[in-house]
Amino acid sequence: MTTTSQSRFSAWIEAFRLRTLPLALSAIFMGSFLAMADGRYFAPVIGMAVLTTLFLQILSNLANDYGDLLKGTDNADRVGPKRAVQSGRISLRQIKSAIILFAMLSFVSGLGLLYVSLGNHFLTALLFLALGLAAIAASIKYTAGSHAYGYQGLGDLFVFIFFGLVAVLGTYYLNSLQFQWRLLLPASAMGFLSTGVLNLNNMRDMDNDRTSGKHTIASRLRYDKARIYHAMLILLALIFVTLYVLLDFHSVWNFLFVLTVPLFVRDLFLIFRTEDKAKLDPFLKRLALSTLLFSILFGVGICL
Repeated sequence: MTTTSQSRFSAWIEAFRLRTLPLALSAIFMGSFLAMADGRYFAPVIGMAVLTTLFLQILSNLANDYGDLLKGTDNADRVGPKRAVQSGRISLRQIKSAIILFAMLSFVSGLGLLYVSLGNHFLTALLFLALGLAAIAASIKYTAGSHAYGYQGLGDLFVFIFFGLVAVLGTYYLNSLQFQWRLLLPASAMGFLSTGVLNLNNMRDMDNDRTSGKHTIASRLRYDKARIYHAMLILLALIFVTLYVLLDFHSVWNFLFVLTVPLFVRDLFLIFRTEDKAKLDPFLKRLALSTLLFSILFGVGICL
């Protein structure tokens, strides 16, 4: 591979933001484990759900870069890592083509998921197709377009819905073809943790976001209150999943997820001691990985 090819490949890998993928998979794993615990899982559905989620997450990342650059949010004053489009290593035309490609991949993969899971359940398939199209639209409209909801402080709500409720409950239903109200608890827990990752990102970027007209919840709350909001998100996630285990208790293994609590608590203490917003960046990756471990240990625990 030539130096130019390596540089281009590296730029695309950066644009895909691979460090965000563990968080996206966490909700799919949780929904799948819940289905396994009920003895109603189907391996091809899990595989297709993972593939579709990866496509959607990459689509969201690409659209985020595209929208923020057009609106001037990705500029020289931005605190976080310099984006591949912002640096000029990927052109606007190339990123737009990639957005279209991953939107198509997400749609085709989603259709495959519905076919494998639902077969001839036509009306249910239409409902999930609508949800899938909404997920694709949400991935693109977070920062792109004239009415980007991420600029209006609605990003947290959309992340909670799509990375929590829709991802967990949708995965469970596509495996089991049934719905359980109690599953709102672990699904909400995953939504809170996913929102926590977004909030950390917005806390890091809040100063530049505010001057660029991007009014996130973090920028509206200001730094000290945004940290309290972050702690509430983590605490609510732990409370909700604990309530679920208590309501559906089978053995002490159900509390295996508790092993991740020190990871969350340690980072919360460090975040409250961090005054330089630029130093928040490593906590995004750590929270995403802690959430993935939380999902896996929770899933293993309820299946034992």
